[in-house]
Amino acid sequence: MAKHNAEDETAAEAAMEVVVAHPYAFHVSGPRNLSSPNWRDLINSSWKDGNYKRTVIACFIQAVYLLELDRQEKRREENALAPKWWIPFKYKLAQTLIDERDGSIFGAILEWDRAAALSDLILIRPSGAPRAVLALRGTLLKSPTIRRDIEDDLRFLAWESLKGSIRFKVAFEALKSVAERYGSSNVCIAGHSLGAGFALQVGKTLAKEGIFVDTHLFNPPSVSLAMSLKNMGEKASFVWRRFKSMLPSSQAAITEGSDQTPPSSIIMGTKKWVPHLYVNNSDYICCYYNETDPAGTEDNNSNNNGGKENVRPTTNRDMAAKLFVMSKGKQKFMEAHGLEQWWSQDLELQLALHNSKLINRQLKSLYSLPPPPPPPPPPPPK
Repeated sequence: MAKHNAEDETAAEAAMEVVVAHPYAFHVSGPRNLSSPNWRDLINSSWKDGNYKRTVIACFIQAVYLLELDRQEKRREENALAPKWWIPFKYKLAQTLIDERDGSIFGAILEWDRAAALSDLILIRPSGAPRAVLALRGTLLKSPTIRRDIEDDLRFLAWESLKGSIRFKVAFEALKSVAERYGSSNVCIAGHSLGAGFALQVGKTLAKEGIFVDTHLFNPPSVSLAMSLKNMGEKASFVWRRFKSMLPSSQAAITEGSDQTPPSSIIMGTKKWVPHLYVNNSDYICCYYNETDPAGTEDNNSNNNGGKENVRPTTNRDMAAKLFVMSKGKQKFMEAHGLEQWWSQDLELQLALHNSKLINRQLKSLYSLPPPPPPPPPPPPK
């Protein structure tokens, strides 16, 4: 009996050493010098700091990647990697989102852990801390899940839409459920890479129903065959209009086109859903979000706030989303597309205020001017 106990203890110690040395362990690759919530947050909440909020949400997404890796590598509760990425922030795992096609975990709902908070004398949830966060991972290049991940990558590449995926349906129903339970202002959705693509389309679909949820998108995909064909069509249409304008009989065509509303027109004053996008100029998957819309209104790049994430912009008339751009010069793709960069200490972001062509296109259906109502019928003759 004593021999078995000694062997069990040795095995447990070996498992703990693996966790300590694992490159994805929170204390190895997680954020540095980031304090856990404490009673001081009741006076001055850390969640009101945009850098803190971005860092914690990125950690939650990393936890979803690790939930799937823990499942694949059959790690048990005592040596699992994922929980260490939400426990320090006083959250708990409420639900995992499963892809029924292969049983993989592609998302998770994390909720504020009141019991853990009370143990540290945090009597109420700090201001700005969401009651629940739906986090969605991106592509995992591991054999048990790579087939379904790549299948959805190709779906977006071909159609610029993920609504045909089972993951979209599961994520939409999960987000709508927690939004109805806790209120949309207390819920957040976030994703990285492919997960950011799902988060954007799920958030947009809910916004069409009048449910506006805080949305954070890290390295969202911006390249698709459908978009490329649209761009080719727009360029061909532009060349054709320029050619027609040089013809003597083109005045009617010019007059006809001058009254049309630009395709990217948005009612900025009435929007309530403003997703936060985090992109890297060296990441060819998401860098096209930084492309300005020549058909939009004036470029507001001159109004940036020195890269400070918490400064309210002087004007948001042209903003369809908050676009945070990181540029460190030329970087390797894996570094520029990685999630770890978004909690690094030396991170410098610029809040881009210009009109993003891609954002305007994706949000056009939410904020476009509705057609004018038909005129009332004339009164019947007396």
